[in-house]
Amino acid sequence: MFVVYWLGGNPDAEAAAHFRKFDAASLAEALRFAEELRKRQAEGEDIGFITLCSENPQSVGKPGAADPPAGYDWKKRRR
Repeated sequence: MFVVYWLGGNPDAEAAAHFRKFDAASLAEALRFAEELRKRQAEGEDIGFITLCSENPQSVGKPGAADPPAGYDWKKRRR
């Protein structure tokens, strides 16, 4: 899954947070949308902090850093 986040001007607030979701097969569409926002920003529209995030729903491990499993014995080899 992909999500594009951005901040944009809002008459009721200084900057309103927005997002738009894209399914896992729509990376190209998400990239096009982010680029469209960047073009609008370059043209002077009050848009900023445009970013694209991804999350793999079929991931086999937990997201982020984790402790190694019990019994894991890593050693650096030196010559």
